[in-house]
Amino acid sequence: MALSLAERLEQARRQQFVGRTHERELIREALTSANCPYAVLYICGPGGVGKTSLLREATHLAGRTGATILSLDGRNLEPSPASFLGTLQQLLTVSSGEDVFTALAAKDTRVLLSIDTAELLTPLDGWLQDNFLPLLPANVVVIMAGRHPPSLHWRTDPGWQQLMRIIPLQNLSQEESRALLMRRQVPAREHLSILQFTHGHPLALSLVADVLLQQPEARFLPEDVPNIIKVLLEQFLQEAPTANHRAALEACSQVRLMNEPLLGAMLQLADPHPVFDWLRGLSFMDVERRGLFPHDLAREALAVDLRWRNPDWQAELHARARGHYMARFRESNQREQRQVLSDYIFLHRDNPVIRPFFEWQSTGTVFTDQFQETDQVAVLRIIRAHEGPQAAAIAAHWIGRQPQGVIVMRRADGSVGGVLFMVALEKTDAEDRAVDPGTAAAWTYLQQHAPLRHGETATLFRFWMARDEYQNVSPVQSRIFLNMVQHYLTVPGLAYTMIPCAQPAFWAEIFHYVDIHPVTRANFTVDDHTFGVYGHDWRATPPLMWLSMMAERELSPGVPAGSAPAPAATPAGERALLVLSQEDFAVAVRHALRDFTSPALQENPLLRCRLIIEGKPDEESPAARARALQDLLRKTAAALQASPREAKSYRALYHTYFQPTPTQERAAELLDLPFSTYRHHLRKGVNHLVNQLWTLELGGGASADGA
Repeated sequence: MALSLAERLEQARRQQFVGRTHERELIREALTSANCPYAVLYICGPGGVGKTSLLREATHLAGRTGATILSLDGRNLEPSPASFLGTLQQLLTVSSGEDVFTALAAKDTRVLLSIDTAELLTPLDGWLQDNFLPLLPANVVVIMAGRHPPSLHWRTDPGWQQLMRIIPLQNLSQEESRALLMRRQVPAREHLSILQFTHGHPLALSLVADVLLQQPEARFLPEDVPNIIKVLLEQFLQEAPTANHRAALEACSQVRLMNEPLLGAMLQLADPHPVFDWLRGLSFMDVERRGLFPHDLAREALAVDLRWRNPDWQAELHARARGHYMARFRESNQREQRQVLSDYIFLHRDNPVIRPFFEWQSTGTVFTDQFQETDQVAVLRIIRAHEGPQAAAIAAHWIGRQPQGVIVMRRADGSVGGVLFMVALEKTDAEDRAVDPGTAAAWTYLQQHAPLRHGETATLFRFWMARDEYQNVSPVQSRIFLNMVQHYLTVPGLAYTMIPCAQPAFWAEIFHYVDIHPVTRANFTVDDHTFGVYGHDWRATPPLMWLSMMAERELSPGVPAGSAPAPAATPAGERALLVLSQEDFAVAVRHALRDFTSPALQENPLLRCRLIIEGKPDEESPAARARALQDLLRKTAAALQASPREAKSYRALYHTYFQPTPTQERAAELLDLPFSTYRHHLRKGVNHLVNQLWTLELGGGASADGA
C-alpha cells in the first residue's frame, strides 16, 4: 500500500536522524522499564540543537512499543490550566478535565505525553508540579523539551529531584556530524569547513546541506551564505528586546569570556548589570567562574554576521575590549596577567594566520607553575626524549645556574606537561657559553649585531616544549606562548628575545605575523638537532608599539609571507629606537662627521639611536636632533684637549669637520704638520669619537656633558 504523506514525512525525518545514543537509551528505558526511577524527562538546549527531532524519535520509539502518544506544543497553547487540559481532552476525546486522568489510567499500554517548546509554559510551572503531574497514573511517561533547564523550584524540590531526569542536549560529535552530512549527500571535501563553522549544531548542518544540495559545485564559506546566518541568528536573537541587548550579544561573540566590567567597557554602560543578567539567562550561554560565553555556533553566527554587516562596529568593540584588558593587565598579579593575555589574544582568533597555531579552547587544561626541585627528573626526561642527552645536560646546567628562569606547565594531576627555560643572556659568562652552543650563538649575535646597553636584558627561550607534542601546536604550546608574551610586556629593560625552533619553517608565518623574524646567525646544533632561531629587538619596536601593530593586524586577513612588517603608529610614550651593530655605529659616526655642516646630517641613523633620542621629547624635529648630535660630537671631541698628547687630534677634527677648511691639505698647513702626520692625528681623533660615543650608546660612564 502507498504510504500516507504523514508516514512519508516521518520516514524522511528518521533517515536524517543521527546520534543521540545515550538520550535514546534513556527514553527507551522510561518507555519499557517496569521500575523506571523517573517519570519525567526534561530535554533542554538552545534553539536548533535538535530538541524537536529527539522528541520525534521518542514518539517513534514509543510507537514501536505500542504506547499511546499524546503530543503537545507550547506554541499552540495558552499558558493556562484550562487550555492545557482542554487540548488533552480533545486528544483523548473526553468531555471534562477530570476525565483526562481517568482516560489515561484506563489505557492498557504505556502513554507518552510529549510537550515541546516548554519554555512558553513557564507560567504553568507551579500548576504542573503541584496539580497536574502528581495526578497522572503510573503508566504515563512525560517528556518535556525547552530552551531553558527546569526552573529552580523543580530542581530544588526533593521529590522532583528523584522523579525528573534533566537531559541537556549538546551539539553532535564530529563523527555524528559527518554521518549526517553523508546522509544528506554533502561532498566529503566540504566536511571540514562545515564542521569548523557549525561545531556540530544540527540546524546549521541541515541548512548548509540544503545550500550545497541546491548548488552542487559550490564551496562552503560562511560569509558567502548570509541566509544561513540569518536563520541561525533568528534562533539566537529572538529574545533580544532592545538594541543594547543585541549589542551585548555581538560583544559576547568577540571576546573569550564576558563579565560585567568588560560588558560595561565595551557598550559604555554605566550600569551593565541588567543586560548582563539577561545574557546569563539565555539558553545558549554557558557560565564559568570568570564569566559567561555563548555556545560555539552562536558565537560563530553572531561573529560572521557582524563581520560582514558592520566591520566598523566590530573594530570598535575590539578597541574597547583591548583598552579594558590592558588596564586589567597593569593592575593584576602574574597569574591574573596570563588570564588577561589569553583573553587579549583571543581577539585574534579569526585571523587566518593566528587561528591554526593556538588552542583557544584548551589552554585551561594546563597551568603555569614555578619549577620545584622535585620536578627536575621529569623536566630532564622530557628534554632528553625530544632533544637528546646533550640537551638534557645543558638543561641541568641552567637549572643550577638560573633556576628562577625555569617554569613548568602543570596538568591538573600535578604532573609536568611542558617546560619553558628563560636564560638571561646578560647574566651568562664564558663557562656558560662553553657548555651551551645555543647560548653561545645568541650571545655572539648580540655582541656583533644588537649589543646590550647599560641596564638592558636579553632573554633566550632556550627550551620550550610539551611533554607529548614537543614544539607542535597543543594546549601546552599555547600556554607557553602566553608566558612569552607576558615576559615581553613585564620585564623592565628587555632589549631582545630569541626563540630556537626545531622546525623553524613551520613557525615562519605566525612569527612573521607577530613581528618575530629569523636570526640565522644565531642558529645552532646540539645532538645532531639543528635549531633555527627567531628574534625580536624590543628597543626597535617597544611593547606598546608592538601591541599597536598587533591591533592593526587583528581583524586583517593576515600578513603575507615574506612581506615587511606593517608600519604601526607610535603610541604615546613609545618611540622607534634604532639599534646598530658596533661596525654600523662606527660608520654612522664617520658619516656624521662628514655631513657635520650639511642638511644630510638630518638623515643620519644616529638620530634614532639611544644616545640622541633618550630624554628628548617625542615631537622633536629631525633638525633639532641633528643640532643635538652636532653638540654631542663637539663635546666628546673637546675632551681630547685635556691631554697634551691628544690635543693635535682635537685640532685635526676641528679644522676638518667642525670648522672645515676647503681641503685636508689646507688643514695640515694650518696645523703646521706634514700631511701624513695630520692624517695620523685625524684617525686617532675619529677613533676616539667612535669609542666614546659607543660607550655612551651602551650606557657606560660617558655622558653628553662630560664625554
